[in-house]
Amino acid sequence: MLIGAAWALTVSFVVLAFSWRSSRLRGLAAGLELPGWVSAAVDSPSARGALRVFGLLTAGFTMWVAVLGPDSPANPSVGVFYIYLWVGMVPLSLLAGNIWPLLSPMRTVHLGITRLAGTAPDASLRPYPAWLGYWPAAIGLFAFVWTELVNPASSSVSTVLTWCLLYAAVLLVGSAVFGSRFFERADPFEVWFGLVSRLSVCGRRDGRLVARNPLDNLDTTPVDRGLVAVVSVVLGSTAYDSFSASVVVDSTLEGTLVLVGFVLLVALSFSAAAVVATGLARSELRALPGLLAHSLVPIGVGYLGAHYLTLLLESGQRYAVYLSDPLVTGRHDYLGTIDWETSYFLSVRPGLVAGLKVAFVVTGHVGAVVAAHDRAVRVLPSRAAVSGQLAMLAVMLGYTVGGLLLLFNA
Repeated sequence: MLIGAAWALTVSFVVLAFSWRSSRLRGLAAGLELPGWVSAAVDSPSARGALRVFGLLTAGFTMWVAVLGPDSPANPSVGVFYIYLWVGMVPLSLLAGNIWPLLSPMRTVHLGITRLAGTAPDASLRPYPAWLGYWPAAIGLFAFVWTELVNPASSSVSTVLTWCLLYAAVLLVGSAVFGSRFFERADPFEVWFGLVSRLSVCGRRDGRLVARNPLDNLDTTPVDRGLVAVVSVVLGSTAYDSFSASVVVDSTLEGTLVLVGFVLLVALSFSAAAVVATGLARSELRALPGLLAHSLVPIGVGYLGAHYLTLLLESGQRYAVYLSDPLVTGRHDYLGTIDWETSYFLSVRPGLVAGLKVAFVVTGHVGAVVAAHDRAVRVLPSRAAVSGQLAMLAVMLGYTVGGLLLLFNA
């Protein structure tokens, strides 16, 4: 499987090198505009309001059971946070596009506060500093994956509650100072789910809904400082999760250092590969990693699919049972699911799981190669359009083989 995956990636690159000599992805210019009634229905105040209410009620419910329910594995706040939010929003973003800004409870709270104050949501006390870019989101994502993967009390309800309260406080203060733009660059969930949604067929052009090739959609990713850091945190954390499942990490400090090491390995290897043999002047090299960073998104999505599919489909069932008795009283069955039995249909089919893991990873890497190649032939001198990508191919081959080895050893 490993050799086949490596060959698939290499063959894809060779085919692209000889048949894809100029940029073919059209970004915002691409896409078939959907009928007006579709846009009108999707963007109607009732539809948008329903999503905002759902997001706010879900957040309120999660906080309610976290505060009043017992600190036990049966408390559904843990599953809502780690499974339904972190994992479940990925396929939802792939299917429906960028809907997190409507589901985000903090955006809804900010919108309500600004309406009560009689100000516009994007009004700010200070402009958002350009030098910050996506760095706040990268730090927030690292805080999340550290809490999930390294913190020895990660499954504690009090840990989930503390993280959510700090997250809410940061976003409330930040949006009060910098306006709604703060969410676009600093909310770790909005930034990551927004990147994932770039691989959806759903996009927008001049505010109208369009159906678009996912790679054309990915090509519309806004480039800003810290974008490499965001995707490096996602890739590095999935690598760490697989690594820690097969190698004992003795302490929180050791786990933190190893997690930082994986994130830095991704960021430094990708950044170095992006600038090698490109033929550009030194002053132009600094921008290259950011220009190519969108190509790591398919890899991140592929690894998350390979890594968390079983968690979502099997543990997700178990938390559907817990939701029927959210305060774990033993007396309620609100959803009628309390007697459901979890079906471990994937766990008992290891061959199927292995095949799906390889398919997710290889598909993600092939998509990354195409996205990186198209951007490279657009921004690199023609003489370096192929040679300037050889280092990137080597790095992606390393990601493919290393990622699969870690997944299968976990």
